[in-house]
Amino acid sequence: MRKKFWLLVGLIGLLAILSGCTEVNEPITKESEGIWNSYFVYPISWLITYFAELFNNNYGLAIVIVTIMVRLLLLPLNVKQLKSSKAMQDIQPKLKELQQKYSSKDANTQQKLQQETMALFQKHGVNPLAGCLPIFIQMPILIGMYHAIMRTESIKTGSFLWFELGSPDPYYILPLIAGGATFLQQKLMMAGSPAAQNPQMMVMLYVMPIMITVFAIFFPAALALYWVVGNIFMVAQTLFIRKPMMAANNGGDKK
Repeated sequence: MRKKFWLLVGLIGLLAILSGCTEVNEPITKESEGIWNSYFVYPISWLITYFAELFNNNYGLAIVIVTIMVRLLLLPLNVKQLKSSKAMQDIQPKLKELQQKYSSKDANTQQKLQQETMALFQKHGVNPLAGCLPIFIQMPILIGMYHAIMRTESIKTGSFLWFELGSPDPYYILPLIAGGATFLQQKLMMAGSPAAQNPQMMVMLYVMPIMITVFAIFFPAALALYWVVGNIFMVAQTLFIRKPMMAANNGGDKK
């Protein structure tokens, strides 16, 4: 759990570093060269511009639409993450039995513990990396979104609701919503799982929303809008997916 926490911190820190580098001041066009520009930044810029033109140059609405499209594309991974989390919750008694059985700290015993733990994971379809995979995939998209915003003049100079897309939210409304939605989404993910009893994960429950809020305060409001819409989508998705899973589990318990 500790490694996962520092992985998240490192990835967000990497976002902060990369967002200020890599041709961020150069306009993005169809002629822009390089894998990063051709396969990440320009497609996102083109999509936002395409939907903006459909809705009377409303670039804020276009970002909302593109964000929902991204979340829908990632939906299978997120479903897999939730199922793996639920399976991890179900095998906790067996996992504790193994830990008690191999409580000795010598190398051979610990190796046997790892082998039987992995066998238990495989038997019940638990993937310890399932929770990290969506994060790894989202990071290039998030950085690409930042570059698309800052390197496309029409997006950068556009406005939506009360804020300019290329500048931070002057009233800090979006950062606060982004942080609140992040907290709620993580709270829902942890509900009823062993992570809720893990002190390190409980620290992460509060640290991550604070980090998202701080970054959203200084980043362009368009990126904060992406965070807000994405996190609200994740909250709704978690509610809709977890409810049938919990109902099915309760039905199985009654039997």
